[in-house]
Amino acid sequence: MERSGDIGDLFGAGDNAAADDDAAAKGSKKAAKSMSKKPAKSTAKGDKAATGRTKDSYTANDIEVLEGLEPVRHRPGMYIGGTDERALHHLAAEILDNSMDEAVAGHASRIEIELDADYRLTIRDNGRGIPVDPHPKFKDKSALEVILTTLHSGGKFGGDAYATSGGLHGVGLSVVNALAEQLVVEVCKDKKLWTQTYERGKPVTALTDGGSVSNRRGTSVAFLPDPQIFGAGARFKPSILFRMARSKAYLFRGVEIRWSVDAKILKADDNTPETATLHFPGGLGDYLDSLLKTRKTLTQTPFAGEATFPNGAGRAEWAVAWPVDEDAFFNSYCNTVPTPQGGTHELGMRGALTKGLRAYGELTKNKQAAKLQAEDVVGGADIMLSVFIRDPQFQGQTKEKLSTADAQKLVENSVRDHFDHWLSASPEMATALLEHAIERAELRLKKRDDKQTKRQSATRRLRLPGKLADCANSTRDGTELFIVEGDSAGGSAKQGRDRKFQAILPLRGKILNVASATADKMRANQELNDLIEALGCGTRDRFIADDLRYEKIIIMTDADVDGAHIASLLMTFFYQEMPELIEQGYLYLAMPPLYRLSQGGKTMYARDDVHREKLMETEFKGRGKVEVSRFKGLGEMPPAQLKETTMAPANRTLIRVTVPGSHTDDEKIEAKATARLVEQLMGKKPELRFNYIQEHARFVEDIDI
Repeated sequence: MERSGDIGDLFGAGDNAAADDDAAAKGSKKAAKSMSKKPAKSTAKGDKAATGRTKDSYTANDIEVLEGLEPVRHRPGMYIGGTDERALHHLAAEILDNSMDEAVAGHASRIEIELDADYRLTIRDNGRGIPVDPHPKFKDKSALEVILTTLHSGGKFGGDAYATSGGLHGVGLSVVNALAEQLVVEVCKDKKLWTQTYERGKPVTALTDGGSVSNRRGTSVAFLPDPQIFGAGARFKPSILFRMARSKAYLFRGVEIRWSVDAKILKADDNTPETATLHFPGGLGDYLDSLLKTRKTLTQTPFAGEATFPNGAGRAEWAVAWPVDEDAFFNSYCNTVPTPQGGTHELGMRGALTKGLRAYGELTKNKQAAKLQAEDVVGGADIMLSVFIRDPQFQGQTKEKLSTADAQKLVENSVRDHFDHWLSASPEMATALLEHAIERAELRLKKRDDKQTKRQSATRRLRLPGKLADCANSTRDGTELFIVEGDSAGGSAKQGRDRKFQAILPLRGKILNVASATADKMRANQELNDLIEALGCGTRDRFIADDLRYEKIIIMTDADVDGAHIASLLMTFFYQEMPELIEQGYLYLAMPPLYRLSQGGKTMYARDDVHREKLMETEFKGRGKVEVSRFKGLGEMPPAQLKETTMAPANRTLIRVTVPGSHTDDEKIEAKATARLVEQLMGKKPELRFNYIQEHARFVEDIDI
């Protein structure tokens, strides 16, 4: 399993703040005695007398049934992908998607988004309003209460209320309700106002008749995320919400979105406006123009358009440009829902552009066009694609990847027809684009021929016994390099690895903090030299991604403060010296366990104290004595356990380290904020770290000392 974590968020976690002060981190060693046995308190006394069970028995009494919205609060990650900042803002996306569905269906023309001083978010539309009459199956409840308190309930299953929609599973609004400290819903329907208040998914008031209203219709949802789920310091970010609102307005040209945020919560360096009216009649074309601005492109005009699929299957809208700088991106959406992991609609777009340009080459007797592949045509392009289809199939509730098989053919056929006409209408532009794609193809083929990397030579150059334990694969496809701390951890990792594709590079203690070190110190540091040579891709302006010798670079450190400190130093090194390695998705953090819990034949592992307590309350609750062992470090773990929990792809959890993009103004602002944060926490000025600690100390709940 893999998760993503922005490098700014990872640095802002707190453990990594004092980069040049080891004293606090070293205190954790006193608490982490080598596999110290700590039996948990047993609740098994009297179990047998009360239930007739022994401590090792497994009966019907052990089976729990979660009802209503309990599963959401028990396992929020299943519904919103976690409890981090990204998951927090997914709550806003769920409510906004409901309003967008009303707009796309033609029933709403306006959406309002307000963020108050207390970070309460309100989203209202002028659509039809959620039904408030009694539900035919639950006659003692209104349809509104059923939707808010019952998973898999809604009006988007049968296809009559909505032709296309982003909501599919009937869980969006109910999940937000379950994870909100308080939620107030207002419905204006048939010139009447109805209100109801909920707390943590449960109604605290009845559906109340607020009297008659005129010139108002639709649904309003105001809520506060629950700090019990997301943490006491969790807050909506105005910049993220505004970017979300603006992207929705671009995606559907028939909606007007009105944005407002209380000025008190806007930071000095945040250029998010207090109020804005977002409406873009040109749709995706307007959006692409705003991104390109003064950037030069291969073609005078972008390839933009829209098409309706046959038999009422939906429609597509797109905008494509080929900038000379090849600073590329592919942003895709389905029913206004972002699909950052792509899917079948993206495959259809790639196929349409590739086959269309290849066919144009054949038409103009250019034999070189036959070698074109998708990466040659779309690799350097800026692409926006939005599709609206009936009953789309996504992977998971967070809807990050479209899996509807028909979408590929629908998009490819529709876009291909328009692309063929676009190329034929301007032979000069088409020829320039074709020649550019052929150049990319020739470069790709040359790199493929040179891809065989001599791994043995790299091992010989290190000449450090016990250092780089390389893998057997002759190419980097599927290979992984684990960077571990110390020879002890390196020994366990070498024994637990899969020699075919996993390599191990042990480092001696904490590496140099490159953010505060001089160039001479960096050149003289043997650990950094070993790492750079093992990777083989160079640094800074000499960085060549194709020369990287491994497909994944995994930082694997102990699950304590010392380990977090070393991981922060390594992330700083990659961020400063090899930023492209992070941008292209090669860098990961391993998640080794801190505790081992065992009872009889059952053994489970916990990442931290919170996870340990959660397992005690769920997996081992009321089942007798549980033996809890704390790992001092990776070197103390038996190789088999290290492989099972941290290294085997089938079982492990990896966090992919990410950085903000640089395509939009907002992303550029976030990138600058990340750079400032790294400098603040890891740079040469300790007073900046001191100020950061003072400012954020109130959010700390647990200190590992």
